[in-house]
Amino acid sequence: MRRKDTTNRLPNGLFLTAALAAILPLVYGSIERPSLLPTPPMGFNNWARFMCDLNETLFTETADAMASNGLRDAGYNRINLDDCWMADQRADNGSLQWNTTKFPHGLPWLGNYLKTKGFYFGIYEDAGNLTCGGYPGSYHHEELDANTFASWGVDYVKVDGCNVYAMHGRTLEEEYKHRYGHWNVVLDRMEHPLIFSESAPAYFAGTENRTDWYTVMDWVPVCGELARHSTDILVYSGAGSAWDSIMNNYHYNTLLARYQAPGYFNDPDFLIPDHPGLTADEKRSHFALWASFSAPLIISAYIPALSKDDMAYLSNKALITVDQDELAQQATLASRDDTLDILTRSLANGDRLLTVLNRGNTTVKTDVPIEWLGLTRTGCTYTADDLWDGSVQKVSSHIAVQLATHATVVYRISLPKACSAVVPTGLVFNTASGHCLTASSSSVTFQSCSGQTSQIWQVTSSGTICPLSSTGQCLAADGDAVKLQACDKSGSDAQKWTYAVTGNLKNVNTGGCLTEGPVQLKTCGDERNSQVFGLPSGVQLSSGA
Repeated sequence: MRRKDTTNRLPNGLFLTAALAAILPLVYGSIERPSLLPTPPMGFNNWARFMCDLNETLFTETADAMASNGLRDAGYNRINLDDCWMADQRADNGSLQWNTTKFPHGLPWLGNYLKTKGFYFGIYEDAGNLTCGGYPGSYHHEELDANTFASWGVDYVKVDGCNVYAMHGRTLEEEYKHRYGHWNVVLDRMEHPLIFSESAPAYFAGTENRTDWYTVMDWVPVCGELARHSTDILVYSGAGSAWDSIMNNYHYNTLLARYQAPGYFNDPDFLIPDHPGLTADEKRSHFALWASFSAPLIISAYIPALSKDDMAYLSNKALITVDQDELAQQATLASRDDTLDILTRSLANGDRLLTVLNRGNTTVKTDVPIEWLGLTRTGCTYTADDLWDGSVQKVSSHIAVQLATHATVVYRISLPKACSAVVPTGLVFNTASGHCLTASSSSVTFQSCSGQTSQIWQVTSSGTICPLSSTGQCLAADGDAVKLQACDKSGSDAQKWTYAVTGNLKNVNTGGCLTEGPVQLKTCGDERNSQVFGLPSGVQLSSGA
């Protein structure tokens, strides 16, 4: 299929910019073809729990257990093999072979077995010449491998990024784009394209200069349906804190909400419900946060031995409904301090979501003002349903929250018709430093996020950015300076801003980009650390940087 237009209207008010579309000008990317994967995948993968200790019996036992214990019927309908399923060498005709000791009946047989149990079949490969485990990679065999997988009944391929080296004068980032772009072309030409899970961004995460990471994230939504963007979740046998690992990947995900749209999902990695290093509240938080993100819910655990408590939260219908919401918005930060993260998003039926995480080590009580959720206090009463216990609050000014250490609560808030308006509201923060834009009198600064109302902003459909703490004031450009001014009802361009998929906030009047340091406008650069910002969910992306 060939592209008919370079600027396409997408669900949720997003625009695919001409610059982004030009990355792969010949094919339709996933955000242009959301019907391939309209909601994030749910299922099982062996890696975090078993790594290379995989075999046919593990997958048949897993399928049997998920079909009988309710997980399949709850939506977990994918079973994916990870690395180390292969033979050491390709066949004489170049095709991949499975390890016949691990899979004595063969992968076509396994694919058919999974299908009869009501599951889709997914598999793993690598963009390099070898996989991370040292098995044959797909470099120079992409089309053959894709067609081989399809003949085995596979409809989902995870392509890792080990053993990729810059070639032909390309930079390493360009090499990944070239290889994953080729995978995109191969899959797009198939009669039934495979779902494409990309691991490229993970190989650029964690560096002090994040320009390459941001650049890779710019093109992965065009190439595939989901992307692993950061470090692996802690494996079952790994050293370290499982909770710290979850929080690390949670943190990365909060930096990337602008990329997510129906058909493409940010992937913060697996759910690990049987990890012995997690408390019950930490397990539930892991699940609730991923559901609030509309992230993939891929379990990596020994499914037949999951406890009743684990089964109960993994099967929570209300949270799964949030995860699978067709709007596909990712929850974003409305407020953050040293202990609490408060996140919000909208749902397809107009409801508003509130998720509160206690990162601290003591029980916390707090009140969340409804204005922080983009709602109005004047004459409105809202219904807030606790998605864990089903309890209901009627609220008109704030939502009362009490959380144990490392616990998370999620409220689904229904809006009366007369009070259904929502303004995207939350933090404007630098995704490299983590500092929050802070209002103070007529000036603005970047400061450590402290949970104060002065750090919460509303972004209107006309492009104005207004602090909750200073009614009637708007963020404005004054030459190269940035300050607060009385909002100009005539629509001054100095008070209008555009927000691009690159994370740049550009002033309409000057064309300069908001820059951290002393707050100022500078020439928009190539996704510099100082110029990439996270904004509230629901903010419309503009064309250009």
